[in-house]
Amino acid sequence: MFRPMRRARQQLSREETEAILRKGSSGVLALAGDEGYPYALPISYVYAGEKLYFHSALTGHKMDAVRRCGKASFCVIGQDQVAPERYTTLYQSAIAFGRIRVLEDAAERRAAALLLGEKYNPGHRAEAEAEIGKLFDSMAVLELTVEHLTGKEGIELTRQRENQ
Repeated sequence: MFRPMRRARQQLSREETEAILRKGSSGVLALAGDEGYPYALPISYVYAGEKLYFHSALTGHKMDAVRRCGKASFCVIGQDQVAPERYTTLYQSAIAFGRIRVLEDAAERRAAALLLGEKYNPGHRAEAEAEIGKLFDSMAVLELTVEHLTGKEGIELTRQRENQ
């Protein structure tokens, strides 16, 4: 169902790709937007157990798109270093494809929101719980179940690895 990577030599391992997802602070969520236009938005997230979690307002373009079509992709850039003298970029990235849904169960929503809180403010669970409690009724939580995951790096990084 998913295409193999054309430049397989540059493909990162599953472990390296998941490390990019765990370390990243934001990524770009791509959805099927209004009138067939792609809708891609920068967003904070947390990766946990083959799933990506995002928070959202209850209404808006993102929520309309999620409800219209459950297919989504999510991209994180793990490294992005411009090498001007070589006319290239030394990069690593991860792209997840899967199905996204709005979490309806209050316990699931709260657990996912706490994962986000721990990622962005580690060691402050009580404060995260208090903040979530204040916003809970006006906050949606989205879950993307990863069906396909790829990671890729620029050829210059691949060559550096091969020469080590």
